[in-house]
Formats: sequence, structure tokens, C-alpha cells
Amino acid sequence: MRTSYSAIGTYLQCPQKYEFQNINRIRVPKNREAIFGTLIHSTLKFMFTSNPLFPTLDEVIAHFRKNWPLREVFEAESKHDPRKLALSGEGEKAYFEEGVKMLKKFYEKNAPWNFIILDLESRFEVMIADEKTGETHILAGIIDRIDKFADGKYEIIDYKTGKRMPSQDALNSDLQLSLYSLGLQKRWPHIKPGDITLSLYFLKHGEKLSTQPSVETTAKTKEHILKTIAEIQEKIKTGKEFEPMPSALCNWCGYRPMCPAWKHLYRKSEIRNPKSEIENVIKEYFEIKKADQKNDARLKELQEQIKKYMEQEGLTRVFGDGGMISKKIIQRYEYDMEKIKALLSPIGKWEDILEADETKLKKIMKEIPEEIRTQIMDVRKVAKEYASLTTSFNKITPD
Repeated sequence: MRTSYSAIGTYLQCPQKYEFQNINRIRVPKNREAIFGTLIHSTLKFMFTSNPLFPTLDEVIAHFRKNWPLREVFEAESKHDPRKLALSGEGEKAYFEEGVKMLKKFYEKNAPWNFIILDLESRFEVMIADEKTGETHILAGIIDRIDKFADGKYEIIDYKTGKRMPSQDALNSDLQLSLYSLGLQKRWPHIKPGDITLSLYFLKHGEKLSTQPSVETTAKTKEHILKTIAEIQEKIKTGKEFEPMPSALCNWCGYRPMCPAWKHLYRKSEIRNPKSEIENVIKEYFEIKKADQKNDARLKELQEQIKKYMEQEGLTRVFGDGGMISKKIIQRYEYDMEKIKALLSPIGKWEDILEADETKLKKIMKEIPEEIRTQIMDVRKVAKEYASLTTSFNKITPD
């Protein structure tokens, strides 16, 4: 199978989006954030390209301004949604000024002549063999920047235009950076993992976070990738659903109008008839759910009042026109398991209370080493599958 980090990342983020994008090959226009990020990346590539001299800050900003693409995007959005018309100019200006601010801050800290740049937007391919199946998979990707230092060490830098910065623990296990490390070692086999620094540069904050790959990290990356590829292949082979995984990222997804998790929201008004049977069913469902929530809350209040009355009057039962309400004392116990073990072991009964329990397993899964957790996940199987409905009373409208 031939794939890429971005494809693997898309699948882990949302299998349904992966199916639309990588299997069905459905193309959708890029959103403003993606277009903005692409321009920032191309401008930084221009900044570190000497021809024969490196560009000045003014030339970098001029390049950014010359290639500014978002005016058409904002205007197009305004045509589809009149509410955005008044904000389109302000929105475009805010994005442009944010880009200029990022570039200035970055240039001040990273004058291009201070670095030994080996490559920019470097394409690579990594072959990963799956010993279980005998297959060899090819992973492709693009590294934003590769630097070399005077001491013979290297740094891979990936630019980020988003706001969120990960924790150091998350960075140490970052799949993207680990894959980039594999790509660099494949390109130049003499480079050792310990001589590579992996960095994410967060342009909005002007901060760079770094980590170093290890043999253990590299092995885990390969294992994670192979497991993900196996899941994808299994779904394709069996026809199993690539289920959507709704999240905040849906707000920027171009597949939203066709996604099973969202497309009902985007049905044309002439098709979405309030008098249709399903619309009436949905309406009644929400009315009953709201009534249930209100009744549950009221029931709890009434129960407390009845229990208080029983305690005051010394009663265990009360009666009304609707029937009888009884009070029962329920006791839950905790045991000193070491003492229990000492009592049961001599008579051969200790093992009888140590049977496998899924609830206990789920609890300890958070506490055990990752490698054991992964092995446990590999041997699990679906015993039962059923559909469940959840309800939100927040009213959502199409963008």
C-alpha cells in the first residue's frame, strides 16, 4: 500500500474523511485556514532561498502580499451567506495582518543567513515491511526544512500556523515527526537517530518545541503505522464502514455537507419538509427527551422530600392514590483483600474470585505500559455491535 503521513493522520482524525479523500477521491475547495497556511509555508521557503542573496524582510512581506489568495475566498463566502458580507473585508484584513505579524516575528528570530539549509520542502519515501503479512508499504511525505549544524548534527523543522501547542509528552510521541525522522534516515542512512533533532515551530507564538527520536520511538512509530494500515485494508476488504468522528475540526471540513454525521443539516429547504414523517418524529423525540430530563430532575427533588418525611416520622412506607413507596436500606461493602486472600487461598477458592472482568480491565488500561496496552488492543474482538442515540439540545445551523 502506498500512503502518506497526511493520509494516515486523516484516518486517525476521521475515517469517513479518509474515505472521501483517499478512496473516493472526492475533491473539495480548501478552506481559508488551509490556504493561509500554504501561503505562509511558501513564503518561508522564499525567505530561505538565496538567489544569490537571501531576501530582506521587506522582500519577504512583498512576496506574501503579492501572492495573497484569500480575497476571492472571503468574497465567495459572502455570496453564499449574506451575513458574512459585512465581515468579509474585516476578516480578510485580520488574516493578512496576522500573516505579516507571524513573518516579522519569525524573521527577527531566524535571520536566514544564520542557518545551513540542506533542503526545503523535501520529498521523501519510506518503505516499511510488515512481518505479519509479508507486505511492504511505502509512506511518502514532505519535510518543510532540514538544517545541518557545524557539529554534524541535523534538525528537521515543521512549521505550524495554528494556535494549539502540544505538551512535551505529546511531542515526544508525535507520529508526524517520527515519520520525518525515518524519512531523513532513509535518505541519508549514515545519520543516526541521536544526531537528529525534530522540531515544530509555532509561528503564531514564535516558539519552537523540539524532541529527539530514539530506537524505541522509531519502533513504536512503525508499529502504529502498520496497525493503522491494517485497519484501513481490513475495512476496504470487508466493506466495513469508515465511520465519521465528529469533532471541532468538522467546522473546517469541506466534506461536511456530504458527511453522514452532518448532511441532514444541509438538506435543501424544499426537500426538508417540516410536515414530513421523519421531521415530526425528530420533533416529538426532542420534546419527550426534554420532558424526561425535566421529570428526572423533579423526581429527585420529590424523592428527597419523601425520604426526609419518612425519617422525621419514623416510616418505611408511605401511601398515596397512585400506590405505595417503600424505603429500603442498601449497604455496599469494601473488603480487605489481603485478609480475604489469606482466608480463601488455603481452601483453594481465591482464584475463583479473580475471573476476568472487562470493567476492571478498562480501569487498568490507563495504568499499564503502552506496549502491553497495544498488545491487549490487538487481541480484542467485537462481541456485539448495536446503534445508540445521544441527544444535544444545542440548535445547529449550516454555516
